[in-house]
Amino acid sequence: MAKTDPYAALRIKEFNIFLLVRFVLVFGWSMQFIIIEWQVYSLTKDPLSLGVIGLMEIIPAFTMALFAGHIVDQKEKRNLLALCIAAFSLISFGLFILTWPIVVEDWDTKTILYSIYGLVFFGGFLRSFFGPTIFSLVALIVPKKIYPNAATWNSSTWQMAAVLGPAFGGFAISWLGVHWSLCIIFGLVMLSLIILLQIKPKPILNPKIGEPVVDSLKEGVRFVFKTKAILGAMTLDMVAVLFGGAIALLPVFAQDILKVGSEGFGVLRAAPAVGAFLTMLVTAYIPISKNAGMKLLAAIFGFGICIIVFGLSSVFWISVLALFFSGMTDGVSMVIRQTILQLKTPDNMRGRVSSVNSMFVGSSNELGAFESGLTAKLMGTVTAVVFGGTMTLIIVIATGLVSPSFRKLDLTKDLDAHGKED
Repeated sequence: MAKTDPYAALRIKEFNIFLLVRFVLVFGWSMQFIIIEWQVYSLTKDPLSLGVIGLMEIIPAFTMALFAGHIVDQKEKRNLLALCIAAFSLISFGLFILTWPIVVEDWDTKTILYSIYGLVFFGGFLRSFFGPTIFSLVALIVPKKIYPNAATWNSSTWQMAAVLGPAFGGFAISWLGVHWSLCIIFGLVMLSLIILLQIKPKPILNPKIGEPVVDSLKEGVRFVFKTKAILGAMTLDMVAVLFGGAIALLPVFAQDILKVGSEGFGVLRAAPAVGAFLTMLVTAYIPISKNAGMKLLAAIFGFGICIIVFGLSSVFWISVLALFFSGMTDGVSMVIRQTILQLKTPDNMRGRVSSVNSMFVGSSNELGAFESGLTAKLMGTVTAVVFGGTMTLIIVIATGLVSPSFRKLDLTKDLDAHGKED
């Protein structure tokens, strides 16, 4: 049966095409981000300029999120994603031009720097559309009864690309230089666009085409805050990212606490991603829909414990194991959260719900890095990480106590209902 088949989603041709598109896009996007950071720091030698990159991306991504969700719910998803990719190709091509040796020699540093910031800002604008469009498109490709399996492979693909992209970007800078590395990214983006066109356009399932923007946005926000399962999943995700932001402090641990240098830093940085990737592959074989609420609470509680162990450790291999297991627990919670969102969100509201989710999670990534840096400055690095892990535990316990309905959440009935519909 499909729900016990670990490869159920992979037996759908268009879903395989979708995964390939997503891998190429995330690989290229994450590779590009690393190269931009390298180039900007090479131009300025100012660490603050690296912070500005993140700021230039998060401002438009956050402020445009709700409006983007409204647009996504009003438009055909395959063509909208193609439009987003085409616009992304302009960013990649623009960065390729800005790093051309002739341009670097003839233009002053400020002009090049501000031009890069401008393209990053445009990328943040596109980011607000990418998430809701991809989230909505998946639901139109796979049957609802295999959403958990699709969420597993979708998350695994994202995780693999997010790990390999930056790694390849670092090697590409060394082998080819910044300019030609960006040329490769432009080629990858165009390749993803060609692959995407192998997916057929999908029907628009929103019956309220032309609905006033304000009414549409209110309906989306109201639905999220009314649906306890979705609100609980988003809140727990935000908390884990906000207070468990030990990753932002890894350079400090690598250099000053564990004293393992750049190679050790690379191992520490990769450990959570490896753990998450392996776990997400395992969840393809082990169903997570039964008692999903308790499993999500347990996974994020385990994440908090791992962060505390990492913060207290002064032994390299213990720190690596703590980060590895933090990635494993985060991998479980990621699949469960995505399954909850897919199953509990009506087809006509997927864009808006995904946009609200991106505001919860997307903003908490940047805020989590800021929180970690601020608390590290005020309390000290080790105390800051332990504080973050402890806050995660407290909020997980509070959520379980305050919301019995979330604690008892079980997705098997939703899957069974959708199985009968299909």
